[in-house]
Amino acid sequence: MKEIQGQSFLQNHPCYNKAASANWGGRLHLPVAPNCNIQCNYCNRKYDCANENRPGVTQHVYTPQEAAAFVRKVFDARQDISVVGIAGPGDPMCDADKTLETFRLVKKDFPHVMLCLSSNGLAVPDYVNDIADLGITHVTITANAIDPEIAKNVYSMVRYEGNIYKGIDGGARILLERQAESIRKLKEKNIIVKINTVVVPDVNMDHVPAIAKQAEAWGVDLMNCIAMIPVHDTAFENHRGPTSEEIDNMRQFIGTMCRK
Repeated sequence: MKEIQGQSFLQNHPCYNKAASANWGGRLHLPVAPNCNIQCNYCNRKYDCANENRPGVTQHVYTPQEAAAFVRKVFDARQDISVVGIAGPGDPMCDADKTLETFRLVKKDFPHVMLCLSSNGLAVPDYVNDIADLGITHVTITANAIDPEIAKNVYSMVRYEGNIYKGIDGGARILLERQAESIRKLKEKNIIVKINTVVVPDVNMDHVPAIAKQAEAWGVDLMNCIAMIPVHDTAFENHRGPTSEEIDNMRQFIGTMCRK
């Protein structure tokens, strides 16, 4: 990816700077947004599950006021948390009122803390001004395809403006257009944008370099390739995830490609 603007925002963010973990306890994620506006074929959101530790699983969904009280409790005990983020357990901007209110409360009490948001991007364009006004410095968009033909095999449903869409000309195309709009508008506000891509063999793995090239064209600051984990009760529960070697090779290839 390109030279990242605002390097001072990266020094203490462990998701963007590996060295930050040596001096900072890391990030605090607040589960305040239970709903989601898409259905990924690898995702099964669960609640009150003490035996699972993966994205989409939480034991409790907080109200904004509970979340703010939890942050205060954590900061009373330790001062090495540099980032407060919201990533779900659904999609934060599907519950935008709860997400934005939580950020407002945290920012009021801890104005020095970096705020971080992770979303699929479908609803983000409607709230970019709010995101910028709140001082959210980092936004991650999960982008698993830039071609609707491939996206239709990753997502089974998109809910947009009160309607449910499926297939290429429905959900896939709408989601990809909104993701591109999200990234463009966020970069216009000089917000640091990271792309997460969930790599699924025989679905989008061969397509990942094309996503990386588009990310570079968008001016994205960082891209992270994540191995798909087969999860029960999902469309991909019997689909293999990529090997460590495949993920390592993908990351190295993309890094070399984007430095040219």
